[in-house]
Amino acid sequence: MDNIKYKDGVLYLLDQSLLPNEEVYITPKTKEEYFEAIKKLRVRGAPAIGIFAAYAMALIDEDKFKLKEYLDSARPTAVNLSWATSRMLDAHKLGKTLIEEAIAIHNEDKEMCRKISEYGLSLLKDGDGILTHCNAGALATSKYGTGLGPLLLGKEKGYNFKVFTDETRPLLQGARLTSYELEKAGIDVTLICDNMASIVMSQGKINAVLVGADRIAANGDTANKIGTSGAAILAKYYGIPFYVLAPYSTVDFNCKSGEDIIIEERDSDEIKNMWYEKPMALPETKCYNPAFDITPSKLITAIITDKGIVKQPYKENLEKILND
Repeated sequence: MDNIKYKDGVLYLLDQSLLPNEEVYITPKTKEEYFEAIKKLRVRGAPAIGIFAAYAMALIDEDKFKLKEYLDSARPTAVNLSWATSRMLDAHKLGKTLIEEAIAIHNEDKEMCRKISEYGLSLLKDGDGILTHCNAGALATSKYGTGLGPLLLGKEKGYNFKVFTDETRPLLQGARLTSYELEKAGIDVTLICDNMASIVMSQGKINAVLVGADRIAANGDTANKIGTSGAAILAKYYGIPFYVLAPYSTVDFNCKSGEDIIIEERDSDEIKNMWYEKPMALPETKCYNPAFDITPSKLITAIITDKGIVKQPYKENLEKILND
């Protein structure tokens, strides 16, 4: 499934805000259109945002320094966004052909996803029950994905998993995107409400939890889609492995712990109005709508990156594999 395609000077983006009911590709051209696509989650998932931003840096003929700053402000928590724009800015300073650099980032992401998927699959067994939260498949990356990568790769290799997908409120990425991807791939998937995670764990239906991450602090704390830390707490209680799968570029060594991660707060309309024919709360009712929460490293069984599987102590071991 190609969510981002570049052909003959034009970038095509699968608009994830319309899934699963419409499969529409848009072709952003201005910096405002690229910004809006990131901000409004037409493109989402840390690696995919980075790839998309890299193409924006290459295709928009404006001051690259100001363009980077502008694009970065669209989703400040997603470290892959600033990572990609920084790399493109460095390429610009060195006089490189920017579209070639963007294509390189895209291709490198495909290889990264394959490695993460292989490492993740090595921790699973045929027939395992898996819980997922949010969406971390091919739609969120370039191919396979991070959190869903082992499932999609496993399907290719003949594994049969029983997947339970949290709906992931309020934006319903699990319902709209993850169940969509897994159904398309022919994987056994059951959609559940977020608050059903405990009961399926208690019934022995879950052997592992797989999630993605938008930022990993130096100590192993992770910023995940809101609600992920709740799944981690439940997994710890029931003795179920909880795996975070993300590219190594998501590790932010300048961020010492989860307390240093800025949590993006989104519009209350996403809770009260976005997916309903009529408002689900009074107009004057206040809402708190953070996009992410922090999963403490002590709840994480392993962080699976394209450089390898990392376990406690995370600070030392994340640094150790940097140059491996």
